[in-house]
Amino acid sequence: MRRLVLVVFLCCIVHPVHAQQAGKLHIEALQVSDIEVYNRSYEGFQEELARSGIVEGKNLVIRRHIIDAKADPNLWQKVNILIRIKGKASDIVDAKPDLVLTIGTPATKYSMDKFVAAGIPVVFTAVANPLVLGCPSLERPLPGITGATLYLDPLALLKLSQMALPTMKSMGMIYSDDDNAVAFVEEARKKAETLGITIVPRQVKKSDPIRPAAAELVKQGVDCFGVPLDAYYGLRNTQPGRDILAYAMEANKPLFAYANFPLPGATLYIGPDFTTVGALAGKQAVRIILNKVKPGTLPILRQQELIVLTDPQAVQRHGLKFSPALQQLVKPAKFEK
Repeated sequence: MRRLVLVVFLCCIVHPVHAQQAGKLHIEALQVSDIEVYNRSYEGFQEELARSGIVEGKNLVIRRHIIDAKADPNLWQKVNILIRIKGKASDIVDAKPDLVLTIGTPATKYSMDKFVAAGIPVVFTAVANPLVLGCPSLERPLPGITGATLYLDPLALLKLSQMALPTMKSMGMIYSDDDNAVAFVEEARKKAETLGITIVPRQVKKSDPIRPAAAELVKQGVDCFGVPLDAYYGLRNTQPGRDILAYAMEANKPLFAYANFPLPGATLYIGPDFTTVGALAGKQAVRIILNKVKPGTLPILRQQELIVLTDPQAVQRHGLKFSPALQQLVKPAKFEK
């Protein structure tokens, strides 16, 4: 009898998650960097699960792993981050969850193969472009993995921006080496040409202040600024985002934020809502968990309704007047206090 008790005790030590999740669903979540927009995606995911009766603490155990990453890692630090992603992925595989949620491109790109090889369903969210993951298209997933993308066609975003600023000929765009940002800027540069707009890019390190790059673009004569989807703007409590908005006002240059950024000062905010995209990932997870659908058969989801917001005070300061067509599309943004 004592031997049996000892065996059970040792099993609980070796497999604490298995013991903890007895009779419950088990999800592991993985992300790189702790930024506010990722929190929104995670919350949207949890809320969607709850709508289907899958509630943490009731019938669900969910563990979230956040890998800290320096703003500007050198080569060896990047290697270390990659090793940590792989190591954490191995730990997650050993925990044998029912599903893995990956938040953001880096976490998804560098961990998904381990999960798929282990036969664990993977759902991603907050990935701007599935092609970066190797997906055959924006809608078609890879075997063993599906999710919800932030992708919005830059051409549509630029057309709306041009409606707000018809005189626009050039747009300054400051971005980092963030995978999402690089993909967006490259696509925007190509598509802007069809509208007679030149995108003037400036790449910065994630630890760099943004004002010097913004001042350089103003000297080059850009008509406005565009803020791509880029983790850089959310770092240091959104300091780069606050600084570019403040500088745009000082320089009297309209700014277009291609995400629903929670800070005042932009002429237009056109982009995906991270909570909504997180909820779409939750829908995928529900189908996989409850209906036993294979991830590779579920098309990648994305937000269908284009949300266009504006800061009326910024519009007034820049002396802009929206056309009736644009006025019908935009709504005043609500900012966090």
